[in-house]
Amino acid sequence: MHDKAARLRKSRSPKADVGLGERLPPGQVLTERFPILHEGEVPAYDLATWSLRLFGTLANPVELTYADLQALPQRQLQCDIHCVTRWSKFDTRWSGVHLQDLLQALDIRPTSTFVMAHADHAYQTNLHLDDLLHPDSLLATHYDGQPLTAQHGWPLRLVVAGRYFWKSAKWLRGLEFTDQEQPGFWERNGFHLHADPFIEQRFSGDALDIAEDAWREKDFD
Repeated sequence: MHDKAARLRKSRSPKADVGLGERLPPGQVLTERFPILHEGEVPAYDLATWSLRLFGTLANPVELTYADLQALPQRQLQCDIHCVTRWSKFDTRWSGVHLQDLLQALDIRPTSTFVMAHADHAYQTNLHLDDLLHPDSLLATHYDGQPLTAQHGWPLRLVVAGRYFWKSAKWLRGLEFTDQEQPGFWERNGFHLHADPFIEQRFSGDALDIAEDAWREKDFD
């Protein structure tokens, strides 16, 4: 599992589709499928005991139930998503809570620049607060008009605009506000800290122009 970056380095890079202009990042292949990629088992939840924690440098930690999230303002989001394994999907439709609305509703005023997203099972990914406050980011509870499926992150996942999709953590359980940037799970195992697909921030270290197409063999919706 921890050699995923090394395996991606050894695989093939697709040719650019010039017909898609600048909308498709370099090295990506467009698909209408929604591949299902994750490490480990899909967790099972009881919404009666599920919660989302906001903690770290905040003056007061917060713990929210699913009902609390549903009571907050809900937004709709349509965006393109790009996976580091080279697939992209256009015009995905999500709904849920925007972090800015959540912070305003609870009168939370972060003083930190960075956030560590914590998800099951023991997964973390690092983000800039500005990434989460981007208009095209969301704490998503629904996809394409329906509640998230378990394989796509039910009951809550991140959708982070303009970043490779590993930053959009499934099965989100906490947002930890921090003063210093620290790498998350995949970032500690060879992946880039910031993950901008349009400048191919796939891996830490040297820039690479190679990739895998193993996602084609995965399950998909």
